[in-house]
Amino acid sequence: MALKDTLLRIFTWWNGQTMSLALYTARSGTFVGSDELGNKYYKAQGPLIDRSVGSERRWVVYNGYADASRVPPGWRAWLCHNGDTAPSEEDYRPREWQKAHEENLTGTAAAYRPKGSQLSWGQRPAATGDYVPWTPGE
Repeated sequence: MALKDTLLRIFTWWNGQTMSLALYTARSGTFVGSDELGNKYYKAQGPLIDRSVGSERRWVVYNGYADASRVPPGWRAWLCHNGDTAPSEEDYRPREWQKAHEENLTGTAAAYRPKGSQLSWGQRPAATGDYVPWTPGE
């Protein structure tokens, strides 16, 4: 591993896993599965922190930049303890109405900017004058 990669793993959390997470994963983690984006999912038993969740810890090691929108719905439910069975352990097929993953574009030039937004391109539409403010007692 290059010096730059080592320093990035020590001092940043958004570029994959940190050194401490890599050590914890190697020591205590049990590999559960991976998704189509290359993210890897792990679990481990630990002390009880929350009775509603139990003592099992679940986490994801992102393939690249850490972005929670890159976790598919089935894995997201498993990470949040909404289900006990990981998607890799069940025969799951997406429905035809489910859309493929779309990257979170917030903060980029390709972000959604609706017509009339101050951040959208072009001319803003003129005010129509149909606004009537609410006053108490009316």
